[in-house]
Amino acid sequence: MTHWKSRCQRIYSVVQAIPSGRVASYADVAALANLPRGARQVGRALRETPADLRLPWHRVLRADGRLAFAVGTEAAAEQTAQLQAEGIPCLRGRVDMARYRWQPELDELLWGPLAAAHDQSHPQ
Repeated sequence: MTHWKSRCQRIYSVVQAIPSGRVASYADVAALANLPRGARQVGRALRETPADLRLPWHRVLRADGRLAFAVGTEAAAEQTAQLQAEGIPCLRGRVDMARYRWQPELDELLWGPLAAAHDQSHPQ
């Protein structure tokens, strides 16, 4: 597996683990995927995601809670609709990160899908 594909797999594992009704920033995803300062890599990986993965990409936002897309675009409308369907209000293109940010429990980090993402970053 190439280095980039390995990073993408770690990113996809983290995004898949974000529970319904919660959001994470690009930087949050990067940190949980063990990619320090990798927020842009998360954006790239999500843009390149194969459609058949069906990731909950809509749960990934900018650090300040703004949508990933410009307000008024079709993509922003889709992201807003998906977030609102999960009970996350999106007002003027922004989500309240203090209220809806996903902060994984220690058990999730040690034993859940995030542990697998971390293991992939440290090959034996």
